[in-house]
Amino acid sequence: MEEDLDLHGNRYQWLLNIFYIAYIIFEFLALMWKMLPLNVWAAFVVFGWGISATLQSTAQAWATAMVCRFFMGGFITRLHIDSLIRSSTGLFEAGFGPGIPYLLSFFYLRHELGVRIRVFLSAAPLANTFAGALAYGITSGHSGMASWRLLLLIEGLPTVTMAAVAYRFLPVSPEKARFLTQVEVLVAKAREIRQVGNVARTGAIVWSDIGATLMDVNAWVTALMYLSTNGGFSSFPVFLPTIFKDMGHSCVNAQDLTAPPFFLSFLATIVSVYVADKTQQRGTAVIVLSMIGFTGYVLLATCNTIGVRYIGVFLAAAGIFPTIANILPWVLSSDTRRGTGITILNLIGQCGPLLGTNLFPNSEGPRYTRDMWISAAFTLFTALPALGLRFLLIWENKKLVLKYGVKPEIPVKNRIDPASMQSAVGEENYGPNFRFGL
Repeated sequence: MEEDLDLHGNRYQWLLNIFYIAYIIFEFLALMWKMLPLNVWAAFVVFGWGISATLQSTAQAWATAMVCRFFMGGFITRLHIDSLIRSSTGLFEAGFGPGIPYLLSFFYLRHELGVRIRVFLSAAPLANTFAGALAYGITSGHSGMASWRLLLLIEGLPTVTMAAVAYRFLPVSPEKARFLTQVEVLVAKAREIRQVGNVARTGAIVWSDIGATLMDVNAWVTALMYLSTNGGFSSFPVFLPTIFKDMGHSCVNAQDLTAPPFFLSFLATIVSVYVADKTQQRGTAVIVLSMIGFTGYVLLATCNTIGVRYIGVFLAAAGIFPTIANILPWVLSSDTRRGTGITILNLIGQCGPLLGTNLFPNSEGPRYTRDMWISAAFTLFTALPALGLRFLLIWENKKLVLKYGVKPEIPVKNRIDPASMQSAVGEENYGPNFRFGL
């Protein structure tokens, strides 16, 4: 690949950076989920991403690859031949990835969102678990095509076909889902009324909500948390094979050793989000997970023993991936504010990878002590604003209790009954029954 694209100097680093630049510039596209029918927008961004990935496999020069990266994102890690494409951002990714939690908020109540978001986000560590073995299997044959081109084709072409699936099967709204019965449609409408006060969720943006979100300190604090978490999150899967290789393992063994930590992070994502949803203690989960990740990076920075450093890898993986999955549900509040909050979160948060992907240069190997300490600092900083935000939201909830009184509990069996629903209309859109999740 270095020869095919003439990757001399810092050109490879720019291939990593360009998709985050596009991600930041086009982050406002997350609001398109509210302006256009859900299936139309999903099909558009999925098709565009797949086409960009496919075209990138035909790149004959660095400049061509940069253009494709800008529109799609994703490329190959430092261990070029033995790694699957691990990162996927850029213009189309900016319109897709951050919008998925927003999309799910159209269908689920706040206390139900985390469990659904975990399924989406846990796919990243789960995919990384099998990425090395899959890439080795794909590239170990003799296809007559450069291995990196083959990997991009295998990533891009199936994605293009999924655009048709998204257009055909993604519901425009809960009440229009073809797989729901008439009774379930009524339940879906009642839930939407309870959530935002009406069922007209797409087609227009409430500009006053955008202004309110821009003035909301909570949105900016969570964005700072996301920024610091992304600093370590972005570099970890990209350079973990390199770290193992510099511990003395072969390229193939280094790929194999990445699987257990990634699988642990998958399990930690599933369990931590479930517990946070049940207890409604999102901030506590973020703090605990951040400290676990911080401990892992400290072990990697201070210890020479290979076994201890491998334990540090497990702790770092179990901390940073689940932290992301717990921050996102914390952002989602009212309807348009959800989209604006997600936009702010990623506009600020995706600046973290601009530094993260520039960590772990070859000159710092094999210990990468400086870079481990930087990642540890990023992870520790995530816990500090999470703690401050939790205390702030406790204070905000106390003010809401003084203003509206104690929030009444509606029995589950009565939550779709009109009489019981009246006091819950717009409950999750900053109505009288709205309370911040801690």
